[in-house]
Amino acid sequence: MAERSLARPQVAMVKVRRRRAAGLLLLCIPALLVLCVPLVALILRLDMLQIVSHLREPSVMQAVTLSLTTSGITVLIGVAIGTPLAYLLARRRFPGRRTLDTLMDLPMVLPPSVAGIALLLAFGRRGLFGPPLEALGLHIAFTQVAVVMAQLFVALPLYIKTASAGFVEIDRDLEQAAAVDGAGPGHVFWLITLPLSRTALITGAVLMWARALGEFGATIIFAGNFPGRTQTMPLAIYIGFELDLSVALTLSAILLVISFGVLFVVKGIFHRSV
Repeated sequence: MAERSLARPQVAMVKVRRRRAAGLLLLCIPALLVLCVPLVALILRLDMLQIVSHLREPSVMQAVTLSLTTSGITVLIGVAIGTPLAYLLARRRFPGRRTLDTLMDLPMVLPPSVAGIALLLAFGRRGLFGPPLEALGLHIAFTQVAVVMAQLFVALPLYIKTASAGFVEIDRDLEQAAAVDGAGPGHVFWLITLPLSRTALITGAVLMWARALGEFGATIIFAGNFPGRTQTMPLAIYIGFELDLSVALTLSAILLVISFGVLFVVKGIFHRSV
């Protein structure tokens, strides 16, 4: 009898938990529909034979290669120039810090077309730095350099914000302990700060890469849409949607698989490290 009396509250608690879980699931369904239905619709329209056929086309492979190359370069440059700024915003208080932090957020909320126009007015042939660059024999607009610059402009803030949040969360006592033991600022940064913030840095780099890989608006204005030269996968999808939907579907599938694969692997690495 005592065992039955103890079992009844446990059974009731299990039922309550199931009801709560069911209620929470119902609340999540609208968000899941918004996020998953378009992806499912895209997957259902894919034709593997067409995908294999289009992968043999030079224009498709050129777009894929250019996107992967430029987004990779963007990540390397972004990590190199963004890490010091992220550290500065996380660790220092100085006049104008809030203004600088707001400027870092601005490219993330600006329409991509505005970003493209801004880049063109800054580095185009008739832009702010156009004449000096032309005097040096440098032409940036409508080149692959412009593709990287467009991707960097819109994607770098994602890395800076994520890396800065990682630096803020580090226990400063560990750094101070290393400094007391005689480690210089450089050694503390490389041996203590970077390893402790690696999750945030990698996350920021992945977000920056994903944003760069899908960049469209700033690229088409600042770099143009020239097949084999500046036509990335998003630009090729735009042209394919107007001329040949199957090509657009092929490139969309490639972007979907690459993005999902990279994110899945990174999340798996973080899960094992926790």
